[in-house]
Amino acid sequence: MFAVLKTGGKQYKVQAGDMLRVERIAASAGETVQFNEVLMLGGDSPQVGAPTIEGAGVQAEVVDQIKGEKVIHFVKRRRKHSSKRTKGHRQKLTLVKITEIMTSGADKSGVMAAIGTGSVSAAAVAAISGKSADAAPAPKAKKAKAAKAEAPAAEAAEKKAPAKAKKAAAGGDDLTNISGVGPVIVKKLHGEGVTTFAQIAAWTDADVEAIEEKLSFKGRVGREDWIAQAKELAKG
Repeated sequence: MFAVLKTGGKQYKVQAGDMLRVERIAASAGETVQFNEVLMLGGDSPQVGAPTIEGAGVQAEVVDQIKGEKVIHFVKRRRKHSSKRTKGHRQKLTLVKITEIMTSGADKSGVMAAIGTGSVSAAAVAAISGKSADAAPAPKAKKAKAAKAEAPAAEAAEKKAPAKAKKAAAGGDDLTNISGVGPVIVKKLHGEGVTTFAQIAAWTDADVEAIEEKLSFKGRVGREDWIAQAKELAKG
């Protein structure tokens, strides 16, 4: 028997025992995940979903968290700017081994809703959180009380953030001199403690990934060559 499943925006034809590389799943090696978006089941009595087959699922064991092959992205601008830029990328993937194809009962198997592109079993989540899989949910009154207790702390953090940004801006460089950095982005960078050209010039790939995630503009730092511009500006 085989199944056609969908995960991470892609479709895969799988059988029990197959090794499969899929888009990154939030699970550790050894955990069991289940894919509930099954588009087709093959075998003696084939089934085709509309678009998915209700109750069907594919269970797999996470083998390892890996990266795909490196892809080189080369950009050349002619005439006015005459610049070149080479950038590499390795897609984050999860290596899984297909263990079972379920034709029915997958939606009643005690598997939680999808995390990332797959779904982690209730037992695995219980092991991570240190709680029993059968533990009853917290009463609404307790949740409301906890949220009320967290509110003052959140307000205090919000008040500290502007003060931190002002303090950072006082002795820093004018980051708007970097092409592509406007007043709004400067304010966000100050909030993260970035105030000088030297700090940006010293960013590593990990720093760039972290700052892009916090400021919600993935790929912009490399696309506009912030680091190269910062190095030039830092020289004076």
